[in-house]
Amino acid sequence: MVQQLVFSEPRPGKPPRHLADLDADGRASAVAELGLPAFRAKQLAHQYYGRLIADPRQMTDLPAGLRDAIADTMFPILLTAVSEVACDAGETRKTLWRALDGVTVESVLMRYPQRNTVCISSQAGCGMACPFCATGQGGLSRNLSTAEILEQVRAGAAALRDDFGPPSLRLSNVVFMGMGEPLANYARVVAAVQRIIAAPPHGFGISARSVTVSTVGLAPAIRKLADEGLAVTLALSLHAPDDELRDTLVPVNNRWKIAEALDAARYYADVTGRRVSVEYALIRDVNDQPWRADLLGQRLHRALG
Repeated sequence: MVQQLVFSEPRPGKPPRHLADLDADGRASAVAELGLPAFRAKQLAHQYYGRLIADPRQMTDLPAGLRDAIADTMFPILLTAVSEVACDAGETRKTLWRALDGVTVESVLMRYPQRNTVCISSQAGCGMACPFCATGQGGLSRNLSTAEILEQVRAGAAALRDDFGPPSLRLSNVVFMGMGEPLANYARVVAAVQRIIAAPPHGFGISARSVTVSTVGLAPAIRKLADEGLAVTLALSLHAPDDELRDTLVPVNNRWKIAEALDAARYYADVTGRRVSVEYALIRDVNDQPWRADLLGQRLHRALG
């Protein structure tokens, strides 16, 4: 029996507008609505993306009256940390966040010798129904807003700067490998990626090569992402080399077969010039047979070699 896939959020979220939801034109319009001079738009963006400040009370170069005025209209508190778990002597830190409507998502901050990475969620829950994934079995609650996605990045970058060292550390990598299928929340994820890779004051200034978007294989969306010109790294969650098994392990395979997903990945690599990573969770006595390893190598060599 094929698991039911959910591509449209059953309970669309409507978090309040946040500065991080807005592009440069949107920020200019929002500032104008408040009756503020145009230069404030760039100033506020610098506070958020450049200084990693989301609390107007800490924006000490702004007049006190202005800080109060923008608190609710431009910087509502979208995510509140509920719990935090650390391991690897504190080098890895997982945070559970609660949104204003009560849904929860997770992000993970990981320190490595040569890089500092934050793994972020793009949805509350997931509609892809993969049986080996706890998030997928829980179903999809809703998509995250662009700002809710970016708040996970900002929080990770601020934690590296403030909680580790000296010297303070910088966030170098962002991976969309947390809760949710990023390409099922396409528009908001693309907007978030654009802000992640844009230089301050328009974004966090992280290299596109250091941003990875993972997908279970939504072939049309992979091709669409290739044409965006963002040149981030694509990761394809394959988990099986044959359609018979993948139909069960990754139910979206019933819509887009392995060949279609690999063709889309090849297109992505050709258009962007970026490598494609292939993810394979080894499950004992399910997808770990030697013949499947051989088949995996053959298919990847033909499609991506």
